Amino acid sequence: MEAIRAVTAPLESGPAPSSALIRAHGLSKTYATGSGQVPALAGIDFEIYDGEFVSVVGQSGCGKSTLLKLLAGLLPFTAGSVELNGKPLRGPTREAAVVFQSPVLLPWRTVLDNVMLPIEFRKLPKAMYRQSAVNLLAMVGLSEFVQRYPFELSGGMLQRVAIARALVQDPRLLLMDEPFGALDAMTRDQMNLELLRIWSHSRKTVIFITHSIAEAVFLSDRVIAMTPRPGTIADIITIELPRPRDLSVINTDRFGRYAARLRSLLDAGGGLL
Repeated sequence: MEAIRAVTAPLESGPAPSSALIRAHGLSKTYATGSGQVPALAGIDFEIYDGEFVSVVGQSGCGKSTLLKLLAGLLPFTAGSVELNGKPLRGPTREAAVVFQSPVLLPWRTVLDNVMLPIEFRKLPKAMYRQSAVNLLAMVGLSEFVQRYPFELSGGMLQRVAIARALVQDPRLLLMDEPFGALDAMTRDQMNLELLRIWSHSRKTVIFITHSIAEAVFLSDRVIAMTPRPGTIADIITIELPRPRDLSVINTDRFGRYAARLRSLLDAGGGLL
């Protein structure tokens, strides 16, 4: 494993608000089940600006993953609206890409061929995107593993491949659903640092789902705190910690105050870290 290092990103602070890349208004989702209607989200309203890193935290079952799937166009919403880049979102779009908790790589394909999967799926010109895929693997620190297979990589390296695969189409929005939840604590810390480095260079808008209050505060420009099901927004906290960040910021009083504020909103007994 590589030594954990400080992020040396060029981005010194969060992006200044401009026009909103994403607007959600009155967003609600109800699932129909054999035992009746189950409301998952109720009346969600927010705006997220181009280049922001925004985390969503809440107890298990509060609708975090449902929200991410709605924003990806993978699920229809029951009520409300979502705009992405000024246009109504009505289904999957190339402007958004998703990284899930499991990297879901095909074991019989090389790392490079796994990154190229979205290009093949959309029948885009492979020759045009192949060099982009190679460059992305270099950006995530995997230049030496381009022709390796998934079984030859560690858990953290597999997630880096998944991030490169999500970025290969050059989406405006990167949606991440607890991508480091299955990793051990040390690898998770390293991946958080790597993610900030990647974000600072790619300048994508990121929405990051997590159970971890500390992870949300460390990574984000803003944190959306959600109530228990049906999920609504309890508050949106702006994180005014300077960038670039390293792990030492976790031990500061200012970091602790943000974490305490979020715990007071979320009920720390509900499984949050």
